[in-house]
Amino acid sequence: MSTSPLVSLLPQLASGAAHTHALGFEFDRLEGDRVRIRVPWREDLVGDPNTGVLAGGLVTALLDHVGGLAVWIALDRFEPIATLDLRVDYMRAAEPRRDLIAEARCYRLTRSIAFVRAWAFENEPDDPVAAAQATYVLSARGAREADKARAAETAR
Repeated sequence: MSTSPLVSLLPQLASGAAHTHALGFEFDRLEGDRVRIRVPWREDLVGDPNTGVLAGGLVTALLDHVGGLAVWIALDRFEPIATLDLRVDYMRAAEPRRDLIAEARCYRLTRSIAFVRAWAFENEPDDPVAAAQATYVLSARGAREADKARAAETAR
């Protein structure tokens, strides 16, 4: 596991924003380049009171947020990013009264865009409630820093 200072910030980055705190997001773990966060089941987060299943909008917010965390891990630093595109495929209803876990991995970084895949599930990522494909815009400063890092690496 990385010893980057960013790793120690992951719990705060996972739940420190007003909306992520209100939704109860919690950092779960980092395994290599895969980040996991969890949202504990709460009655006020249910989309359909008859089923007890968490709301679809919560799933989308969870996938978008874990995707951003994966970008920061790939960059190995915190910098402003913005979601450019997010596609979520809902594969099944979440299980009633169960916590939901989301895992994401940034699989490609360019000068200005990060590409991420993410999954939401209760137990195992191979049985997802939903899967996401997302792109995030990197800040201009971040793109310049990435260019400098690539130039330094090439010079070695």
